Amino acid sequence: MSKAKTKAPSATLEESKYLKGLVDQQSEVCVRLTSNEELIGRLEFFDTGFIRLTREDGPNLFIFKHDIKYLYEVSE
Repeated sequence: MSKAKTKAPSATLEESKYLKGLVDQQSEVCVRLTSNEELIGRLEFFDTGFIRLTREDGPNLFIFKHDIKYLYEVSE
């Protein structure tokens, strides 16, 4: 008899917790896009499809999540 394998959950909700923490802490982040361009700013808002990045050296940006390779907190 073989055991039925359980599937991994499609979403763990950890992304929302992490992004909410970045918004609440006003942490500076670096966003690397799929084009390898890097943008630095503070995460102000996020949704299921995009994030809003507030920058000091340029205009604020709405970035679609499918265009993001990864993001990380910038050490201060």
